[in-house]
Amino acid sequence: MTNHRQVLIREIESFHTSYQEEKDFISRFLWLLQQPEAFQRHHLPGHITASAFIVDPEQKSVLLTHHAKLNRWLQPGGHADGNENTEEVARTEALEETGLGPLQLHGQSFFDLDIHAIPARGDMPVHDHYDIRYLFIARSSTPLILSEESHALQWVSYQELAAVSNGNQSMMRMLEKASLLL
Repeated sequence: MTNHRQVLIREIESFHTSYQEEKDFISRFLWLLQQPEAFQRHHLPGHITASAFIVDPEQKSVLLTHHAKLNRWLQPGGHADGNENTEEVARTEALEETGLGPLQLHGQSFFDLDIHAIPARGDMPVHDHYDIRYLFIARSSTPLILSEESHALQWVSYQELAAVSNGNQSMMRMLEKASLLL
């Protein structure tokens, strides 16, 4: 195992959360991280992804992308594709999907874990994304660049997040955590 994977395993083992769903995810993440191909998108029934929950310094809004394939508002993120440095994956995906930089990481590690099902598409069956989420801070005045992966990019106020995300439980959990951490 590479050093990044070993560090991630230690961080997940010592991760403390008050959210029961995240407590339930920990053993599943630790099992997946023992699989040699865990960071490859072809690994089934699931694989590692990383995402960036980006808030403005004034703590009033979060940057979302309207994902083209899933047709939903989500935080930027994507597949590790073999990169075991998940913070780097989250940063790279955020830059590719939004053009936004520089991003300031809040804290020393990830701040949220989630496992969610991705629908079948093409020759890829339904599978799980084991998403490692990082909290970043960036100025909402910085110009954004729309990628082909998205229909739109938008800074969404904290008050509007529930409506825009259709009450997405994991997104609301990240917002609650970000509000407490910042």
